[in-house]
Amino acid sequence: MQFDRNTPLYSYEVQREAGEDVLYVNYLGAPYVPSLADYPEVMERTIDALIENPGVSRIVFVQQKNYNYDFRETSYLLEIAQLYVYLIKQEKILSQERLQAIDETSFSKRYNEMFSFLFLLKKDPVAAYLELKRIIIEAKIALDKMPFKEDSKIRVNQESYIHLLEKIFNMLEKTKLIQTALQYMKDYKKGDREIYSRIFKPDIIPNFTFTRLISDLPEDAEIIDQYKIASNTYDESVVTILKKKDDAKFVYHIVPPENILNEDQNMLLNLARNVLIEHQPKAEEFTDTERTRQVFFNVSRDLLQDLAQSKGISLNYEELNKLATILVRHTIGFGIIEVLLQDENLQDIVLNAPMSLVNIFVRHGEYGECITNILPSQEDANSWAAKFRMISGRPLDEANPILDTQLSIGNMRARIAIIQRPLSPDGLAYALRRHREKPWTLPLFIKNRMLNSLAAGLLSFLVDGSRTMLVAGTRSSGKTSLLGSLMLEIIPRYRIIVIEDTLEIPVESMRKLNYDILRMKVRSALLKTTTEVSAEEGIRTSLRLGDSCLIVGEVRSEEAKALYEAMRVGALANVVAGTIHGASPYGVYDRVVNDLGVPNTSFKATDVIIVNNPIKSPDGLHSWRRTLQIAEVRKHWKKDPLEEKGFVDLMKYNVEKDSLEPTDDLINGDSEVIKDIAAGVKGWAGNWDAVYDNILLRAKIKQELVNIAEKTKNNNILEAEFNVLANNAFHHISDRIREEIGLPSSERVFPEWQKWLRQEIKKKKI
Repeated sequence: MQFDRNTPLYSYEVQREAGEDVLYVNYLGAPYVPSLADYPEVMERTIDALIENPGVSRIVFVQQKNYNYDFRETSYLLEIAQLYVYLIKQEKILSQERLQAIDETSFSKRYNEMFSFLFLLKKDPVAAYLELKRIIIEAKIALDKMPFKEDSKIRVNQESYIHLLEKIFNMLEKTKLIQTALQYMKDYKKGDREIYSRIFKPDIIPNFTFTRLISDLPEDAEIIDQYKIASNTYDESVVTILKKKDDAKFVYHIVPPENILNEDQNMLLNLARNVLIEHQPKAEEFTDTERTRQVFFNVSRDLLQDLAQSKGISLNYEELNKLATILVRHTIGFGIIEVLLQDENLQDIVLNAPMSLVNIFVRHGEYGECITNILPSQEDANSWAAKFRMISGRPLDEANPILDTQLSIGNMRARIAIIQRPLSPDGLAYALRRHREKPWTLPLFIKNRMLNSLAAGLLSFLVDGSRTMLVAGTRSSGKTSLLGSLMLEIIPRYRIIVIEDTLEIPVESMRKLNYDILRMKVRSALLKTTTEVSAEEGIRTSLRLGDSCLIVGEVRSEEAKALYEAMRVGALANVVAGTIHGASPYGVYDRVVNDLGVPNTSFKATDVIIVNNPIKSPDGLHSWRRTLQIAEVRKHWKKDPLEEKGFVDLMKYNVEKDSLEPTDDLINGDSEVIKDIAAGVKGWAGNWDAVYDNILLRAKIKQELVNIAEKTKNNNILEAEFNVLANNAFHHISDRIREEIGLPSSERVFPEWQKWLRQEIKKKKI
């Protein structure tokens, strides 16, 4: 709701928003910041509005910032308003008859008492409560002073008046406002409004956005952690992690820079936003979001500077950049979603329907699922949906209630899933999967204990051996992240073709590392009709684009047949890898054959299945991503690979040791896949010791990177850029040693590689 300077001061409007009536009161131009706690006239004015609008469930005072009082706080005042109306209209407590007055003097006294009480009730209910208590005490004292021989009518009259007072007192005492205030009345003094500051705590919302943030930390929660996040030096947010005593979830409390601006800065942003809204970018401009955002940032900065000068407000360079960043975020950007995506600790962000009634939930890398202090508005949700439609070029309406797309802002990337009516009967809902700014690497996974160095060495060996691999697991098990780390094990001289319906694989990052990589975006399996090419046709097209490694973002539909057809006829001479949902090798087989319709024998084109799944702590409060199984698919079976022992584990997770362990088949050289790789390499055919030595060599190299990173306290050694350098050095050194002695033995390669590592660290001053 937006008021302007022409709107009468203190006027109000009630708007229907997401199933609730919201009372907006205009305080633009008021000489003070509106507050129910601080000002009796604000409370009185609000109760008067609630008397006229008893269906309201939320109150917003509109000024340079919006001051939002939630349903609980609004219900306190609604109860007082209803009591006031009841006393006036039903009890008629100002009438002579109801006041039991038998003469003009007693009526005048009692009328003044009730009038004073009602006057206080709307301004200061606590004071009214205590005032009524005083009136009752005085009335009882007066009764006690009346002689018993006196006319009984006078005593009965006084007793009836006391009965009325006590009835009103009991009604007031039972209200939620007074019940809440009673615990704070020990040190209360009449007229002291400090007591209300403990009851009425508004969410302060910048006037240029609608999403609410609960600014106060929960009183009954313990602070567990606190840190700062920022996209740059002038766009810093504070995150506080809290734990409530009886709540399994942690609280993720965030204070972004837009919520701590002063009144002048809020005024400038509100004025600038109204100007920029008239110049929103067209749909085609969203195809180049980075350029569009930069243009809008420059325009915003110039506009804010002009507005500040015209209003006589001083802004330094940093403040100007901060305000321009916030303005872009809340005009052509995605508001609070962008702020959350700045936090590298977050993995998932969930906005449930009905949007304005449910706090945002996040999945934190360390603290698991958390409830946030953010209540998104329907206006913002609708605006975001419109922008995602423009970015994706895909429909989102009742005929197409599902939208899968992605968001890229600078280094931040996220996968976006949106549903709406009729699939979501309560309206729009979002699920965002945040991707790491840099690709995951095998050394990073070793550091995070998702797998160990031996597993990393084995996977590196299999990638170099041009095997076909599927990374399986449940949702949020790290399938795509592991697939990206395996791609970094591909020697950069080989071409890579990536096929995805939603862009999640870190293609841009790999291009910056000089990989020859081509991305193909295909139609989502969830869409019935679109101009995009199907995944099946995308795979067939990739076969005509030359010898390449093929990476399929996720095998989920008809493209599985084309993929296995290509693998069977030997059209793909390099590594083929993809992700698929499945909790075990047989689960993958069941999905590929029975769900996706791939012929039984075609499944044998799969060489290796890697299974990821989260494991939980005994209390169920914590979970960690782990690679649980690396299994090869043998080719001898005919009908059922499980019954005919077609799946052979090379490594298996030991829950007690929290680590993958090699099986006897791997240690003893009984792996058909690895033997097949060795058969094509001079010096390895029939020489299992040399083959296993190479796997262990790769493992030692990955572990050495982790060790050096810990020793130097520099995790850049584990990142993709250095990982590629280390792999290239390994391959060059191995090639040179092979030419010298016939085999790239560990005892020769590893010392040479260590020497290279020391020189590289010294050269780069790591």
